[in-house]
Order: sequence, then structure tokens, then C-alpha cells
Amino acid sequence: MWIPETTRSRPAREALRARIGVAVLFFVNGAMFSNLLPRYPEVKDDLGLSNVLIGAAVAAHPLGALISGLSAGILVRRFRSSRVAIGSSLVAAAALILAGFATQWVVLALAFFIAGAMDSLTDVSANSHGLRVQRFYGRSIINSFHAVWSIGAVAGGVIGAAAATLRVPLGLHITVAAVILGLAALGSTRLLLPGPEPDALAERAPVAAVEKSPYRAPPRRTTLFARYGILLALVAIAAGGAIVEEAGSSWSAIYLSGSLGATAFAAGLGFIALQSMQVIARLVGDRMVDRFGQRAVARTGGLMVLVGMGSALAHPSVLLTIIGFGLAGFGVATLIPGAMHAADEIPGLRPGTGLTLVSWLSRVGFLISPLIVGAVADTWSLRSGLLLVPIAGLAVIAFAVAFPGRKTQTLDPTAIHTFSECPECQRHSERFLRSNPDETNPTKPTRKKRETTNE
Repeated sequence: MWIPETTRSRPAREALRARIGVAVLFFVNGAMFSNLLPRYPEVKDDLGLSNVLIGAAVAAHPLGALISGLSAGILVRRFRSSRVAIGSSLVAAAALILAGFATQWVVLALAFFIAGAMDSLTDVSANSHGLRVQRFYGRSIINSFHAVWSIGAVAGGVIGAAAATLRVPLGLHITVAAVILGLAALGSTRLLLPGPEPDALAERAPVAAVEKSPYRAPPRRTTLFARYGILLALVAIAAGGAIVEEAGSSWSAIYLSGSLGATAFAAGLGFIALQSMQVIARLVGDRMVDRFGQRAVARTGGLMVLVGMGSALAHPSVLLTIIGFGLAGFGVATLIPGAMHAADEIPGLRPGTGLTLVSWLSRVGFLISPLIVGAVADTWSLRSGLLLVPIAGLAVIAFAVAFPGRKTQTLDPTAIHTFSECPECQRHSERFLRSNPDETNPTKPTRKKRETTNE
């Protein structure tokens, strides 16, 4: 049977459209609840909540994410990553509106719980679809999606702060933001890749292509051990990145102002430095991974965390601490997306399983790290508690061996690629035509078939 040739322009257009669609989903996810963050004090005052109650309501978000997280892979395989990402984004928008109009603590906690559950589903499904698009491109682009998420988070926070400053009614602000972001997510439907997840195609992949994988399966008797050993190492790396990000979000301002005596403006620069450097690192992260390999990038990132925050804690000062958080943000920027990508490529795991486990367990880092730092801070000092950050950097260096090294471009059988530009496809086609001359229809060959036969 003659295999039709795919034109150059069609895959390029489809890839670009899908990349834009995934970027929209990441931006929506980043901007959604960050709109509400600057208005937490207003929510607290309106409901008359204590610090304990507002903290408990906020804690419902990671709790919902942990409970729903393990179902994400099943839902992606059952309903497609595109549908799960869009559907969970729409439900998250509804949860945001519910939080904006909450008049009781239980309603606020329920809104946060639903939002966390949907965030976990969006996280896995959007990353899963992003990895499909990455295979389309044949090079790393996943970090650019996470850069868009960071930009969305910053944009949402700025809009929320501006609305609070202008005294825009909370319900009006949240409703407008949720509707706009929900419509943006819904509008990405026509941009995303069609069809189900490529699990069946992957199962039919040629053995030669699997052997070229960066995670080439070991001998059968050691496959199970190697598979889950790699997965646990990737979970540790993602959790290390989560610990560093959480420390910058929750403790940088408190440490700078309370322990180092920084002004209110300077105290906010620790978090700003971390987020800004993360955006920069994620914008250039794909090129770094393509050039040096994810393993080298992760080790360098872990070293930046270790040296940056280790120096800041060893020689405490406002300036050095801000620089330390900036270096830490740059260092961990590619860790979580890199771990998700690597877990999704482990042979022997069903599509989406490794990605789901890494995403789910990395949220444990977000959940427990504030508790550990807080407990150590109450017992000794916050400076001692923040030693968890350079320790996380050291762990990343140790476990980075789970990442593949630098690799050359190889055929990915699950990718959508240009048939005429694939040397392996051309060789197989030529061998097929030589062994099956009747398939070329010699009585009335087309121009393309004559050219192939003459070769």
C-alpha cells in the first residue's frame, strides 16, 4: 500500500496552532486564582476570620489537589487531555466566582477545595497535551509553557492588586476575571491537537525506535526495578523544586522583614526575584535542555540553589538574600516540567501515569514544606528552617542522574512528522516498494511514484 506524503506546511501550522492553544491553557491556569491572592486580607475581614480559619480555608486547595490528582491520568486516557484541561479550567472558573461571593467559611473552603482539585487535573492534562505538541516539534518546548504559566500568575496578581487598590467590588472583579479566563480556555478548543492520546500508536512502535529512547528499557528481569527507581528519583526532584518555590512564596517576605529588618518594599523583592528569574529561565530553558541535556541543566540548577541560598543563610543580609532567592528561582525553573516530561517517557508505564504521579507527589512538597519550615522556625529560628532550601538543592544534584543526558534527535514513532523529511520512513518505503513492485502501479505511475522508484 502506498503511504501518502505529508506536506511541509500542514504539520507546521498544526504544531503552531496547538502550541498556542496549550499556552492559552497554561496562562489561564496561572492567572485564575492569582487574581484572588491580593484580596485575601479583604476576604478575611469580610468574613471575620481568624488567621487559623483563613489558613485552614487556603489549605483546602492542596488537599483537593491531592485527592483528585491520582484520577487525572485515568481521565486523560478516557476523555483526552484537551477535554480534561478545558473542562477543569471551566469548573475552576466557577469555583473562583464561588470564592468571590462566599459569605461563610465553609463555602470559601469548598471553593478552594474545588479549585485545588481542578488545578491538579488541569496541571496533568495541560502538561500531557503540551508533551504531545513537543513530540510534534521534535525538540523541547515544555519549559516555554511553564514560562507562560508564570507570566499568567504575575498578570493575575497585578490585576488583583490593581482591583484592590481601586476598590473594585470583590464579586465584580472575580466574576469578570473568571468569565474572561473561562472563555479563553474554551476558545482554545479549536487550536488543540485532535484525536485520543497516542497510547495505541506507542504500543505499535518499532523496536528500533524504542531502543533509541532516552529511557531505553533495561533487560526484562530488571525492568520493574529500574522503572520505579527512575520514577521515585523524578518525584524527589520535583518535590525539591516545589520546596524551593514554596519557600520563596511563603517565607521570603517574612524572613526579610522579620529576621533581617527589611522595609516592606524590600521584603517583597525576594518573591519577585524568584518569580522573575523563573520566567527568564523557563523562556530559555528549552534551548538549554536541547543543548546540554536535562541532567546537566538540573545539576546546574541544584548547584545554584545550594550556593545561592546557602550563601544567603551563611552570611545573612537583605541584598544577598534577594540574590539568593533569585538564583534559586532560576535553578528550579525547569525541574518540575523536566521531571514531568521524563516520567511521561518511561517505558512500561501507561501514557499519563508517570506524569500524574510526579505531578501529584510534587504537591506533597508544597503541602509539607511550610509545616517543616514553620516547626523548625518556632523551635530554633526561621533562618534554620530555611536550611531546607539548600538541602533541596543538594537532593536535586544527587537525583539528577535519573534525567537523560544530552541526546541527538531520534525518530519518535508517536510524533506527527513530515514523511518526506524522515530518512527512516524513506528507507522503509524504498525497501517496501522494491519488494512489492505491484504497489507502485507500473501501468500508470504517478510522478512521485516514478521518482521514488528511480531512487
